[in-house]
Amino acid sequence: MTTPALLPLSGRRIPTLSPGASSFPHHRATLRLSEKFILLLILSAFITLCFGAFFFLPDSSKHKRFDLGLEDVLIPHIDTPKEGKHASGQVIIHGQGGHDENRHREEEESLRDKIRADHERALQEAKEKLRKSREELKAEIQTEKNKVMEDLKKKDTGPKPLPPVPMPKVVGVSDGEPPEPDVKEKRDKIREMMKHAWDSYRQYGWGHNELKPLAKKGHSTNIFGNSQLGATIVDALDSLYIMGLHEEFKDGQEWIEQNLDFGVNAEVSVFEVNIRFIGGLLTAYYLSGQEVFKMKAVQLAEKLLPAFNTPTGIPWAMVNLKSGVGRNWGWASAGSSILAEFGTLHMEFVHLTYLTGNPAYYQKVMHIRKLLAKMDRPNGLYPNYLNPRTGRWGQHHTSLGGLGDSFYEYLLKAWLMSDKTDTEARKTYDDAIEAIERHLIRKSNGGLTFIGEWKNGHLERKMGHLACFAGGMFALGADGSPDDKAGHYLQLGAEIAHTCHESYDRTVLKLGPEAFKFDSGLEAVAVRQNEKYYILRPEVIETYWYMWRFTHDPKYRQWGWEATQAIDKYCRVSGGFSGVKDVYSSNPTYDDVQQSFFLAETLKYLYLLFSSDDLMPLESWVFNTEAHPLPVLHLGNITLPGSESAQR
Repeated sequence: MTTPALLPLSGRRIPTLSPGASSFPHHRATLRLSEKFILLLILSAFITLCFGAFFFLPDSSKHKRFDLGLEDVLIPHIDTPKEGKHASGQVIIHGQGGHDENRHREEEESLRDKIRADHERALQEAKEKLRKSREELKAEIQTEKNKVMEDLKKKDTGPKPLPPVPMPKVVGVSDGEPPEPDVKEKRDKIREMMKHAWDSYRQYGWGHNELKPLAKKGHSTNIFGNSQLGATIVDALDSLYIMGLHEEFKDGQEWIEQNLDFGVNAEVSVFEVNIRFIGGLLTAYYLSGQEVFKMKAVQLAEKLLPAFNTPTGIPWAMVNLKSGVGRNWGWASAGSSILAEFGTLHMEFVHLTYLTGNPAYYQKVMHIRKLLAKMDRPNGLYPNYLNPRTGRWGQHHTSLGGLGDSFYEYLLKAWLMSDKTDTEARKTYDDAIEAIERHLIRKSNGGLTFIGEWKNGHLERKMGHLACFAGGMFALGADGSPDDKAGHYLQLGAEIAHTCHESYDRTVLKLGPEAFKFDSGLEAVAVRQNEKYYILRPEVIETYWYMWRFTHDPKYRQWGWEATQAIDKYCRVSGGFSGVKDVYSSNPTYDDVQQSFFLAETLKYLYLLFSSDDLMPLESWVFNTEAHPLPVLHLGNITLPGSESAQR
């Protein structure tokens, strides 16, 4: 889920002389443009004359070749035919006799005539230019300039329009007002929090990737490179639209139209810009119908494709948007790619192929799936690391939290997004979850169900906040489970939701830590100081929302409201919302970052939790791992370009 520049030209100044710095009178030091043009013509005529003169010299052995042997390149030289005998006794005549010799001499003379004509034409043009007045020369130069500019405009017509495709059925994108007054009041409060977060970013960090709400200035991290790509704007667009904040949505759209440029020299995370930017732009297009969002999504996707240029087709973790050069994180198991990164592209890339007709996107992600299907998996588990050069697993570490999480999520959602026709994805998901349940899911001594991490054959009894999304995933995938296990997986989702709520409830701030353990008598509690922070993460609230949709148990709204109040009380500052460094301290310090996913995910899931089910119905929408809903593609008789059936 969510995890040296050159000076501008304006900064380079040419020193200027201060008044009185020189006693010399001022003279014009440069020639006018028209004078330069005339001198250039005269010079070119002179060079042409000298160059051509070589060909009028007598044909003696002293003058047959230019230095560097260029004569034979420009004008083939014909030697006097000489006879000789081949080893076999066959007579060989250079040039194949007098006929070919005469033909070559005619070609040589023709070239000489051409050079003479070019020389005469250049001299004539120079004479005509010299007869013209300065005004005529200026007008002629301006005409040439205008012609060049028109030619450039014709070449730079922008991206080709995308082919028209049927718009998926878009339903339930607005309203969703709950009938209960108290629920509506809570939803209105969450909407106000969204407006505070957006307005603060609009005032203090506009155009930057994220916001430092205490310092009241822009913020960015290495996942976005060194460029201001407006990540918060793109990430928040669909939340604004769904919440009915249409003026704010228009502000974001205008910034994107005028400022969002992916031709920058920036090294970005393929995974992060896919889920936040491509996902956000595609959703904004489906919600609003504005073509600019689709075009920007496609422009960015084209910049990501070079990341797949590896020996195995497994993409690099990072790619430079300008050069296309890719590489992996230095810390990732000997240069490996990460399962949750290269495995979290399918939803967006399938929609890109659907909208553009370009099969490359679909083929890239299907290649990843097929490669993984051929590989041996230790204990049926997918390790988190895969080397893109060798195609071998890295360290045998399996997790449903960070590094692994959304790979499994996208297997399930690929099936749902295909209108449940992608049975291969569903089977892969079911097999993976069966192995996870067998090796990673346990009950604590206190009866809490948790998801540990498998490391080299041993289970670490620690669960990350990121893994709390799995409660919602199990509930979402319950319908369609093999062997009539729908009830089992819905119950498993409820148990994970309960455990994650306990991790919140056992803190001072009623906000969950980054990770929590289940050993040494401690349960659902963080032990290390570097695991006690809360950075406005959404995963627990995400699970509350899914569980509410499938069960309508009121405790999920109650738990969601507890989290809302805690965020508003402890994370809200005058310049937005900030994460906190210790959820077990009554006087926490802030990390001074308003994450873009707080607007994209946390507040959206809270808003939907207190809305009616007809807002973004799950029968019609599938949420990507950044909470950007993409419509179900009721493909039926439609075949994606590049699929196997399309190639038959």
